[in-house]
Amino acid sequence: MDSVRYDGERRGNRVPIALKILIAGGFGAGKTTLVSALSEVRPLQTEEILTGAGIDTDDLSGVETKTTTTVAMDFGRITINEDLQLYLFGTPGQDRFWFLWDELAFGALGAVVLADTRRLADCFPSIDYFEQRGIPFVVGVNCFDDARRFSLEAVRRALDLDPDVPMVLCDARDRQSGKTVLISLVEHVARHRGEPVPTA
Repeated sequence: MDSVRYDGERRGNRVPIALKILIAGGFGAGKTTLVSALSEVRPLQTEEILTGAGIDTDDLSGVETKTTTTVAMDFGRITINEDLQLYLFGTPGQDRFWFLWDELAFGALGAVVLADTRRLADCFPSIDYFEQRGIPFVVGVNCFDDARRFSLEAVRRALDLDPDVPMVLCDARDRQSGKTVLISLVEHVARHRGEPVPTA
């Protein structure tokens, strides 16, 4: 596949290929934070303030300080070089917004599932979604300051993950940490497709 596309008039203008990566996980797992940390442009966010109307819908146990929630998606961009860009799409975490997932997942290269050990079960729906659709994914265990630390192997057992699914400890607030997660995903996608794993 060519790494460069051209405009409709074939004048030779370089148009970079855009690859889509999903950032998924449970409510409050750090998806918006990760997209914001990684994006080279001001990210598009659809955050709304949590109100009393959601008391019976949004379970805040473990994330009591959370005041906003994503109601559609987050969007960010990373330019790799003049021929390649990554588009990051953060998915909404609550069940009532899941009707958006099929649209967001269409054409995705792969996904990052953020896991919060305070609410580990919340990432099961994301894992099931990508497994059922054959979309390669990695799990980033977001290390919150107030969360108990577990080994990656303990989290893997708790999530009943296949041995070939990569897991990475990360801090969604830190750009370099987020880049490590994305590199892990790209390497996993290459293996999944039987392609050579990129090297630095």
